[in-house]
Amino acid sequence: TLIFGLMDVLNFGHGAFSGLSAYLAYTILSSSPDLVHSPSLANNMMALGLAIGVAAIGAGLLGLLFEQLIIRGVYGDHLKQILITMGGMIVVEQIITMVWGANELQIDMPATLKGAVAMGGASIEKYRIVVIAFGTLLLGAILLVLMKTRIGLLIRAGVEDAEMVEALGFRIRRIFVGVFVTGSALAGFGGVMWALYRGSLASNMGSELMIMVFIVIVIGGLGSIGGCFVGAVLVAVTSNYVAFLAPRVAIASTIVLMMAVLFWRPNGLFPVVKK
Repeated sequence: TLIFGLMDVLNFGHGAFSGLSAYLAYTILSSSPDLVHSPSLANNMMALGLAIGVAAIGAGLLGLLFEQLIIRGVYGDHLKQILITMGGMIVVEQIITMVWGANELQIDMPATLKGAVAMGGASIEKYRIVVIAFGTLLLGAILLVLMKTRIGLLIRAGVEDAEMVEALGFRIRRIFVGVFVTGSALAGFGGVMWALYRGSLASNMGSELMIMVFIVIVIGGLGSIGGCFVGAVLVAVTSNYVAFLAPRVAIASTIVLMMAVLFWRPNGLFPVVKK
């Protein structure tokens, strides 16, 4: 949603960024068992931070490669963007299979993040609390950069009128490439968080997420960061409660939710309106 909102690019290759990042995190965590299995929270967070950092850098570099070699030639054509980025995702998945093998791999969660804590009469997994904390910080950082910094002002101005920003002496294309790399790195962060919760890795795990991701951004409104957040909460609450109350229809619940939202608001809950 960040990349589409600012660059008008429908990138369905995010599954590749998430999948590659999960495997990079697996490699880092597997090579530092002393930190992962340590009873010290500081050691565990150091291992997790290192894994996230390497994974985000790897996803960002892959995003840069995607932008330079694949997407640059199809700006302005959404259909070609969808087809060519999905093709890129399939290629990356095959490369992952070549490097790490076709069998599922087990990834260990840091020792102190296992288990649950009691809060208000409910039992909540420690790892979910960490994910919520990290996600909230990242969302706040994104909004802060976009709304309160000079680079954020240039990005928003470039979205409205790229030619004028270029005429004022700013290289808006470089800024947009930076946005694409940032969006790719964020997808990498999500891939690591999902892999640790899932507990296992598969080369196609990123593409499995893409349907849910697409539903979330459509419900929120393509390009709307706040709408994406609201859409994610709605999808999560709906899928979990339906799975509890009527497990047989849980798979279709999010699609029904998307249909209901689009019947009410065809452009999503918070569509981005460009002047």
